[in-house]
Amino acid sequence: MWPYPRIVAHRGGGKLAPENTIAAMRCGLNHGFHAVEFDVMLAKDGVPVVMHDPQLGRTIAGEGNIADFTSQELAAHDAGIWFGPSFEGEPVPTFEQVAAFCMQHGIWMNVEIKPVPGFEETTGWTVAQSVKHLFASQVDHRPAALPLLSSFSFEALQAAQLAAPEIPRGFLIDDVPADWHARLLDLGAIALHVNHQKLTPVLARAVKEAGFGLFCYTVNDPVRASLLLDWGVDGFCTDRIDLIGPDFAASRLARM
Repeated sequence: MWPYPRIVAHRGGGKLAPENTIAAMRCGLNHGFHAVEFDVMLAKDGVPVVMHDPQLGRTIAGEGNIADFTSQELAAHDAGIWFGPSFEGEPVPTFEQVAAFCMQHGIWMNVEIKPVPGFEETTGWTVAQSVKHLFASQVDHRPAALPLLSSFSFEALQAAQLAAPEIPRGFLIDDVPADWHARLLDLGAIALHVNHQKLTPVLARAVKEAGFGLFCYTVNDPVRASLLLDWGVDGFCTDRIDLIGPDFAASRLARM
């Protein structure tokens, strides 16, 4: 149900590097992580770029929407200086650039499809097609190495399912709806991704008994992380890659 790494670096480097940049991916790798989560949306030219916010202003200076700029224009923006002067000049990367870095270094990817509002289906389709193209040689031979596509957007995941049904999908939710099981079946999803603060032992057991993987976001306390694993959670992402290492689950079992 969950053939993937259990501990995943959130947005590449968690709290230690500017999110969703190559520098963040490198930071996670330097801390021993070979599993990362990051966000992908479409630029004006239809190129998937690695960004979380649909607007400028937080991680890159300026005003406007991501969909108003081409991928080249976004690459010219500084996505690192907000975090610290040592990251000045870090560009907004394309999905293909981040994927190439991860593939080069053997890093598994949880790709969150994060559509700019109004571009849900187009984003889901385009990102899934990109993953299908990049990992064509591994679909039949190394399925556990395939990225896992996730999204809060049901429409984006539906489009991804149509574009590349062989690429696995996880449904992201905050408040768990009563029909979560039906939604997972409709999407052909393999996992439910849930806010750990909204998870209960009863729900965790129900998800696992239904045959799905269970992934949580964003877990930054080791005590809470241990409790979630006790509940049967398969994996989680963390910002505190300095406190919760990539071997946290295995080392915890070794101490028991």
